[in-house]
Amino acid sequence: MKFDISCLQPKEQASFALRALYEAAGCRKYHMGRFEEYGLYQENRSFLSSEQVITFTDLDGRLLALKPDVTLSIAKTAQPAPGETLRYYYHENVYRPSAESHTFKEIGQMGLEMLGDVGEGQVRQAVSLAAQSLEQLGQPWVLEVSHMGYLFGLLDALDVPEASRAALLAKLKAKNLHELKAAASAAGPDEAGADALAGLMSLCGSCEDVLPRVEAACRNERMEAAAAELKAITEELAGAGGSIRLDMTLAGEMEYYNGLVFQGYLESLPRPVLKGGRYDLLMQKFTPGAGAIGFAVYLDELDRLSAAMNTLRIWPIRLPPGQQQKTEKTMLNVALPKGRLGDKVYGLLAGIGYGCPEDYNATRKLVVENPAAGIRYFLVKPSDVAIYVEHGAADVGIVGKDILTEASADVYELLDTGLGKCRMCVAAPADYKDDPSRPVRVATKFVNIAKSYYASIGRDIDIIKLNGSIELAPILGLSDVIVDIVETGTTLRENGLRVVTEFMPISARFIANKASYQFKHREMDEMLEKLRAALAAKEEKK
Repeated sequence: MKFDISCLQPKEQASFALRALYEAAGCRKYHMGRFEEYGLYQENRSFLSSEQVITFTDLDGRLLALKPDVTLSIAKTAQPAPGETLRYYYHENVYRPSAESHTFKEIGQMGLEMLGDVGEGQVRQAVSLAAQSLEQLGQPWVLEVSHMGYLFGLLDALDVPEASRAALLAKLKAKNLHELKAAASAAGPDEAGADALAGLMSLCGSCEDVLPRVEAACRNERMEAAAAELKAITEELAGAGGSIRLDMTLAGEMEYYNGLVFQGYLESLPRPVLKGGRYDLLMQKFTPGAGAIGFAVYLDELDRLSAAMNTLRIWPIRLPPGQQQKTEKTMLNVALPKGRLGDKVYGLLAGIGYGCPEDYNATRKLVVENPAAGIRYFLVKPSDVAIYVEHGAADVGIVGKDILTEASADVYELLDTGLGKCRMCVAAPADYKDDPSRPVRVATKFVNIAKSYYASIGRDIDIIKLNGSIELAPILGLSDVIVDIVETGTTLRENGLRVVTEFMPISARFIANKASYQFKHREMDEMLEKLRAALAAKEEKK
């Protein structure tokens, strides 16, 4: 009886296809133990996606860990000889904390590593195999490519201090233009330098459109070398089958990545299914003078394909009967917060052509749409907007900076709308004086924000999480201070409280799912352009 591979789950089919691909490319399978010395991860924390690792003490007293990463183990043990190129592929499980389940999760990975003598030929082969890996997965795909050398070259040209670079790269990765300019100015560059960093945001799109602008923006030899490598890679990937995009805001961990970085997306999946890059700086910690490039395919993400395949691509959700209206137009799915902010945003969007025939305030429906305009709104609780967008249920959304920061959502923050302005503050009774001999008791519903703020000033705290009527806590002696949103300050004054410190401005932000942006960037950019114009016109009328 002939075995039919099509009866397997998507990730099982993928593992067979990828193994055949990598072995045909001359790669040998690398197998490793499930455990690793914890010291390896402690010394290389910034390379890991999370510092949280499952540890245990072995029978001989050694502190071991369940592997949270494969690349570190291979880089440590490979030890290529001078002039030698090792080509490995692997199929392993790693153990990482899950943001969804708030527990550790076993994650299946396949990947490829080239280590040792890594030159132009090896780099081309690795990136080509990354594109071929996506092609093997049987769905429309996008591979976005960037270069750390280009980013470092620009930071060098602008004399940006080393201590400020990680924060600037984080703003770039989030496409957070409005905060990038402010952070750049604070880091030292003048207005022209800040504009140059902000200009990286526009270097995103098709290779034909972006590459000439990447080359024209070069300021030194390091940027020119990076641009030349990007050009060679785009030529290598011509006709690869999917979509190749350059995105100079894509950045990896600056302590390790020094060259090309890339990410792969499949249509209908909410996050990257492939990540990789050149990591000579990490490899040289274990083998001086060696280079390395590689990538991982996250097989467990393919489990989502089974559910997604049950729905037509133009219907990311199953609408109730009677609400389904077929359209050939690409639909943008918008998570709209219920309440005053949502009403303001909807009014703006309706005014620029994204209105719906149905008044959502006059119905109990949670989904309203206008296929002719290519728009669909989901009416959700404000605190859930970032969750819907991060997990791909919505393409874009409008959410307060407070909620976005508290959730640490992995999304693009494309626009500060300026709506709903207020600020995050520390407030206390009028006669409050800090007692440095003990931790501050802090009542708040913004636990992560409060922890981050007090950690930044080196102050120990005891957190008391509340869900409402935060001002009551210091009045009843439950806490010393509160951390909460303040708009006018009236509620504080009426309850005998005063603002001690303002530490974060808040307003509504336009956010996007990172995977959705790869496939619907034209629709999102068009909406953003119209929204910016509408907000500017509104501001002029004041």
